[in-house]
Amino acid sequence: MLKARVLTAIALLAGLLAAVFLLPASGWLVLCALVCGAAAWEWGGLAGFERPLRMSTAISFGIACLILGVLSGLVSGATTGAGILVPLYVISALFWVFVVPVWLVRKWTLSNPMLASLVGFVVLVPTSLALVHLRALGPWVMLAVMAVVWVADIAAYFSGRAFGRHKLAPSISPGKTWEGAIGAVVAVLLFGFGVLTWQGASNPGGAMVVAAGLVLWTAISIIGDLYESLLKRQAGLKDSGTILPGHGGILDRIDSLTSTLPLVALFVVLLAR
Repeated sequence: MLKARVLTAIALLAGLLAAVFLLPASGWLVLCALVCGAAAWEWGGLAGFERPLRMSTAISFGIACLILGVLSGLVSGATTGAGILVPLYVISALFWVFVVPVWLVRKWTLSNPMLASLVGFVVLVPTSLALVHLRALGPWVMLAVMAVVWVADIAAYFSGRAFGRHKLAPSISPGKTWEGAIGAVVAVLLFGFGVLTWQGASNPGGAMVVAAGLVLWTAISIIGDLYESLLKRQAGLKDSGTILPGHGGILDRIDSLTSTLPLVALFVVLLAR
């Protein structure tokens, strides 16, 4: 299992880097739309959709991503029209910051197909468009944003294994601990300030503002992870899919990105105004 996990991770990273640096903007949009559709198929599994509804959900989400990417100008690599995505990013931000924490506490389910489809759209489509948007700003910008989440995930795993004693959400994800969450925060702070120092970037508002933003970023990424864990537990599934050997499904790999990328994209748009 470990060997399959490592080989899959290497293949995924190599494929991601090749796509990010070699594909034209239109090709990247198509790829993100395909990933959105594949993730929507897995979402349908978590929601208990029958095969026809799962297929229609996957196709419609992928098409929606393509259409919005074209309308916003991202298909050509421009970001000047990305402002039309602000309402979608705002809805995503409100969902993750205010709705999901309550959802985790009350353990709501995706029992209503219409509600499940709407929630799936809010979770997946803004994330896919944010990937296109951030890549249009620069491949390294997008990778740096994703790296923050990866650093948080890796640090949470290893610090949790080494020091974990107090469960973070035992009824949702027994393996996650408060020590792991603290380790994630520390690692993200070190990584974030390290990147800023390396780039010689100024810290608008001061170090405390940057630190608060990184802590919030980490917290939201953990919420995204816990949310998918809850849905999998309710669906009786260990993984969202089997497409990635050793890693499960696409949703298993992007759970923390779904909660963070749209918020970062929203911040970028608002900062540019």
